[in-house]
Amino acid sequence: MKEFANILKYARPYTKSIIFAFACLILTSMISLALPLIVRNMINAVVVLKNSDLLNSLTRDLVIIILFQAAFAITHNYILGFIGHRVTADFRIELFSHIQSLSLRFFQSRRVGEILSRMSSDITVIQNALVSIPVAVLRQTITLLGALAIIFYLNWKLTGLILLVLPPLMLFARIFGKRLRSLSEKVQDKIAHALVVLEEVASSIKIVKSYTREPYEKKRFENEIESAFEQSIGKVRISSSFGPLILGLTFLVSTILIWYGGQQVMQGTTTPGELAAFFLYALIMAGPIGTFVKIYTQLQETLGAMRRVNEILDTKPLVNSPENAVKLKSLKGHVCFNEIIFGYEDGTPVLNNVSFDIYPGKTVALIGPSGAGKSTTVQLLLRFFDPQSGKIQIDGDDLKSLDLESYLSQVALVPQETLLFGGTIRENILYGKLDATDTEMIEASKSANAHEFIVEFSNGYDTLVGEKGTKLSGGERQRIAIARALLKNPKVLVLDEATSALDNQSEMLIQDALEKLMAGRTTFIIAHRLSTVHNADKIIVLDKGKIVESGTHKELMANEGLYHHLYTMRLIEAESPSEASV
Repeated sequence: MKEFANILKYARPYTKSIIFAFACLILTSMISLALPLIVRNMINAVVVLKNSDLLNSLTRDLVIIILFQAAFAITHNYILGFIGHRVTADFRIELFSHIQSLSLRFFQSRRVGEILSRMSSDITVIQNALVSIPVAVLRQTITLLGALAIIFYLNWKLTGLILLVLPPLMLFARIFGKRLRSLSEKVQDKIAHALVVLEEVASSIKIVKSYTREPYEKKRFENEIESAFEQSIGKVRISSSFGPLILGLTFLVSTILIWYGGQQVMQGTTTPGELAAFFLYALIMAGPIGTFVKIYTQLQETLGAMRRVNEILDTKPLVNSPENAVKLKSLKGHVCFNEIIFGYEDGTPVLNNVSFDIYPGKTVALIGPSGAGKSTTVQLLLRFFDPQSGKIQIDGDDLKSLDLESYLSQVALVPQETLLFGGTIRENILYGKLDATDTEMIEASKSANAHEFIVEFSNGYDTLVGEKGTKLSGGERQRIAIARALLKNPKVLVLDEATSALDNQSEMLIQDALEKLMAGRTTFIIAHRLSTVHNADKIIVLDKGKIVESGTHKELMANEGLYHHLYTMRLIEAESPSEASV
């Protein structure tokens, strides 16, 4: 099926193993079909021939055949189970990798809980199908067709009665299966919504507790779970009505078979052994029929899960490296914005005709009221998004023409809201340079004024920081982030409120380190504190997505424009009362 094309390609390396496993499966099924014939001969040996030697021989043969069947069954179960789990694991990795490659716009339109649901519950449904459905389909097909051929040979009249039941079963399975697929998709969607609530509460637990909104969040989660429960009950309602219907038909046909077959035995047209074998094969056929019904319903559920996963896989990254991309060996840091127009939504520009030119090694501060476009500017520089119009040039090359990995490997970001990974302090700092030595890591930590508080922990650099760094204070998290950026040793540095979480003493201690880091590097600063922008080579003032002023601190103060207004109104926090009068 085309829905499974994305995942079945991972089974190709195991083609020979799959063929061998299916061969074992075929042998297992064929042996199962032979067992009732041996039982028939054993019954006839007792009831008709009364031959003890024949009975002993047949019993020995039966034991040997059962042992072979067990060996073949163990072999194909293990091989196909291993391949099914291996294929699913590879598929999970591809899905994770694909999700990472998607643009920020994808994550802005999806909630984390929804993505987690598709990575976990949906793929679990697919995994169960991969492991069980191929085995069941082949085994039950061989069993059904083989048993049908044998009972037709044994007694074609009784076989005709069984065949009358198959068309109604197929019709019911098709009707019920479509309904189950629809309900299964709805259940998965509702569970995804519940996971969204769980993720939001877990990531914002301080807000939830401080506002005492536990009952409110419980109600939200309860509503989603109850909604999923209602959809699940719909599935149960269909499944519970389908089973008794099939069972009733089976008993009805069995009653007719017993009556008609008994008449044939009494008339001498068939032997007791043949009638017993016929019923055994009839029971064997009932198994595949019931299994096919279950497989069909499971397949419908799996198709729903696969559709949800493929929806993500079919999403293409809006930002990626072009073919024949220019790889940057050494970035100089010349940044030029040429008439940039950008909006997160069509028709609503956040930046409107923004142009500026920053030479290598210079420091530029982006200033302006909230919503002026400061953070959007650096997000375009980091190529989280592409502008709708205009061109961003890096060292004279169009940013869109560059190899994204080679470019971003020489750029470092210290964001305003620092979220650390839930490992150790060491792992978080080494994220800037995975192969850094302990000496390099410690030097970066000292420069960021982080080493002193790190060594006070009993485990030092191996201290666990907790989920998203919750065991550390905001200032400690920020200094670890700065150490991470120092370790990366970038050519272009973006400081987005990089000192906002630090107290005055900590800020003074790391200011020299930041100035050393910025020396010789192109640096973009978004900040409200005067100490971080006062000495910038250029200050760009944005308002409503446009550059309204640019220049040095003294030049802008002399102009008495928006910068002067923000400064004097202390929206840009002064480092000292004396500076506020500058």
